[in-house]
Amino acid sequence: MKSKTGSAPSDFGPRQKLLVATGNRGKAREFADLLGADWDILTLNDLPPAPEVEETGDTFLANATLKAMAHASFDGWVVADDSGLEVDILQGAPGTRSARFAGEPKDDARNNAKLLAALADIPAHQRDAQFRCVLVLARAGEVVATAEGIVRGTILDAPRGSGGFGYDPLFQPEGETRSMAELPPEAKHALSHRGRAVRALVAAWAAAAEQNGARKGQD
Repeated sequence: MKSKTGSAPSDFGPRQKLLVATGNRGKAREFADLLGADWDILTLNDLPPAPEVEETGDTFLANATLKAMAHASFDGWVVADDSGLEVDILQGAPGTRSARFAGEPKDDARNNAKLLAALADIPAHQRDAQFRCVLVLARAGEVVATAEGIVRGTILDAPRGSGGFGYDPLFQPEGETRSMAELPPEAKHALSHRGRAVRALVAAWAAAAEQNGARKGQD
């Protein structure tokens, strides 16, 4: 996790009001599971309707920052996520276009079908891919910190499982025999890109809070 000051903000943590800047119910559910009940978590579904932020950036970090800045007026912390699937043999596609790979409107089934078509003649040993998640933590319109999580794996030749969302039914993480969509929530969170990014964010906050506490004890 990175911040402008080189450490996480000392007052970021449980019992704070936190807006997870997404209307994606699958992502919202994962954030709630990962952060736990001690947080006062809101999502865009809890706020008055607003225009969707245009993801015009060419990186996950740029798009996550756009989303975070769009909610600068929120009274509390904002965490914005941009994430997607990067397939090696497709030169990193669908990448930042993951949610709209098959065009508008966003549709998981069509995206999965397009991905399978693109890989139709590609053997299993050349289907390496990764999920990447970038988080931006902001407050009052200022980016305070970022965190990233990556999980490597391979693309299956057909969807498996009914859990998760997005490309989960087609992605088999390294070291697993199940697709991401076949994993129970606890197992998925333990190895997923989003789980790793959230833990990096929270761990950096905890380390900074401990450091600040030690510094105060020396004063």
